Amino acid sequence: MLIGRECELRTLAQALDRATAGHGDVIVLTGPRGAGTTSLADAAVDLALARGVPVLRAGGPLMWVQLARDREVPDEIVVRLLGSPTPLELDDMAQRILSRDPLLIVVDDVDGAGGAELLSFVAGRAGATRTVVVGTARTSLGVGREVVLGGLSPEELDRVLPSSLALWTASGGLPGVALELSALGTSLVDIALNVPSAKEFLEFDGDLVRLLELAVSRTTGPVRARLLAKLARLLANDASTGDRRRELVAEALRLDPRSPDVLDARLHALWDPAGAQDRVDTGRRIAELAASGAMARKGLFWQFIGLLELGRVTEAESVLSRFHSAADRAADGQDVVKALSRWAVLAALRGRFGTATDLVAEFEAVGVRLGVPDTRRLAGSVLGGMVAVAVLDRTRLARGVSDLTLLARTFPGHYYEASAAGLLVLLGRIDEATAELRRVLPAVLCGTGPRWLSAMADLASVAVAARQEDAAGALYRGLLPFSGRFVVWAGAGVVREPVSYWLGRLSVVLGRTAQAVGHLRAAADLASRAGALPALDLAETALAELSVPADAPSPGNWHFVRDGDDWLLTADAEHVRLRDRRGLHYLRALLSAPGKDIPALDLAAGGSGLVAATTTPLLDRTALHAYRARLDQLSDDDPERAVILAELRRATGLAGRTRAASSEAERARVNVTRTLLSALDRMAVKAPCAAAHLRASIRTGLACRYDPVPGGPARWRL
Repeated sequence: MLIGRECELRTLAQALDRATAGHGDVIVLTGPRGAGTTSLADAAVDLALARGVPVLRAGGPLMWVQLARDREVPDEIVVRLLGSPTPLELDDMAQRILSRDPLLIVVDDVDGAGGAELLSFVAGRAGATRTVVVGTARTSLGVGREVVLGGLSPEELDRVLPSSLALWTASGGLPGVALELSALGTSLVDIALNVPSAKEFLEFDGDLVRLLELAVSRTTGPVRARLLAKLARLLANDASTGDRRRELVAEALRLDPRSPDVLDARLHALWDPAGAQDRVDTGRRIAELAASGAMARKGLFWQFIGLLELGRVTEAESVLSRFHSAADRAADGQDVVKALSRWAVLAALRGRFGTATDLVAEFEAVGVRLGVPDTRRLAGSVLGGMVAVAVLDRTRLARGVSDLTLLARTFPGHYYEASAAGLLVLLGRIDEATAELRRVLPAVLCGTGPRWLSAMADLASVAVAARQEDAAGALYRGLLPFSGRFVVWAGAGVVREPVSYWLGRLSVVLGRTAQAVGHLRAAADLASRAGALPALDLAETALAELSVPADAPSPGNWHFVRDGDDWLLTADAEHVRLRDRRGLHYLRALLSAPGKDIPALDLAAGGSGLVAATTTPLLDRTALHAYRARLDQLSDDDPERAVILAELRRATGLAGRTRAASSEAERARVNVTRTLLSALDRMAVKAPCAAAHLRASIRTGLACRYDPVPGGPARWRL
């Protein structure tokens, strides 16, 4: 007797009795993992056998082929199921499978195995036969009679196994989940730490939040840190909980700053769009601390995301390969799906849409077979990104607008409205897109999170299409710090064009043609280096519209010269006049001596020869002691160790004696650094490409240096 399923058992028994009298039926048992659909199907088999009704049962991708052969359907007809059968062939197969004698057919995991289409034809024919078909599925199929299984009540679950309120809360009353959790331990803290969320992607799991809050109140130390971290990560699904997440993460880090779980939760809960390098560095730290296992793979995946955001695609591929190999060795289906899906994303980024489509089909089949949550939604995201880039399929784009609008209502604060507006532009519905831009832009401009950068790019597409200058200016200022990066949606489920592409298009709307050319060339360069052919085509097309060849050679020299009281800067297509400021004098001195250190004291003095009068230690005794104590705690291969050793070498001399620095030198370091950065910030408004190159090339400190990175001039004319 299945506890709590008495009504469902009666439904099955009545269907079998009616079939014996000549009226067949199709019943689909639906429910989440652990709801007991398989156990109820087992009970249907027992009920049939008790009535003398024969049973056929099948599952997996070839379920209908197996059943057709069991029903002695000729092989030449069965083989049609292996291709793409027509509706007439499916209807013929349905008639052949059904029986005029009492029969129970059980088909397991109909939606996961792709058997729903034929089941719909079976449902249309079953009533005139003596066959009962019972299928199991995770989601509604809209076929036959649906019997939905939910969680048991606390009292019913207690009859299945002695359970606490915590176990019922953690399992949602689902008996299969409760049985799994009972093996992990029965204490409140054990359950809270180990139970996964039963909700779908972005759904708020209030039951688990309450369980974690209760467990947090009963623990201290590192265990409390892990609970706080898990709670913060779970709350990331609610966009309104930013302040609380920051508090939870801060406390967790104070309690256990070296915990991989805490570091991973910080990246999830406090996703900073500007933190791509932090994702790389912290991911590396997580992988090193965890050493192996699922958490080490999480560290690798964080590195992959950050590297892809930064446009370092070759490095990202290398890390993804390591992640995929580790997932295969561990036989972790969820991580295998994650790896295959990102290979599909990379294939789409490079314009290999056929390969990407094949990979989507592969990971979707694996994920559905293994019950990996959100597999189909992930497949839809990857395919949706390709539709927007590869082909303007109006039907699919319109469906995408509807889907995104529904997601925006279901998950407010995650900027799905902006994505819908971007698709409206592709459909030519500019007025609707513009109205959405006006509604959404204020919230996005002051927002953050994993979808923020993609939302900004989507809104930029609207501002460009509608020639909205005010919006274009605000979007340009918001996107400028991300120049040199790709537009990446959340966990790299979609990777799009370089941010510089949108900076260029927005510059055109703002009437800054020279600036637009610089941004678009930068976008073309990044896309070319990454092999991102669709993005390269976008940039080249935009340049062609400005009558500038994408591959026009840049002049070998950039100019930075005085012109009366001002400075003239020429860097490729950027030609600007800058008001005289002290920072520009420092800049000229550095550009005149590339690769050479110039003391900040000399720059501040306008030349060499200033003698320091007083000296102070670079590090006092307290700081030295703290650094050396920290070294004792770190392993030899810890990256933090190298940073501390470098600082100690800078601050100490022979036998570890403290080096002294003049107070004038220290003041010069602070003032020169501030003045240089201020000058570059002002330059970025008029010449963003030149400023970006200089920011990446200039090193500041007690000594400053211009160390040119690739992409700059062969030499400067000064």
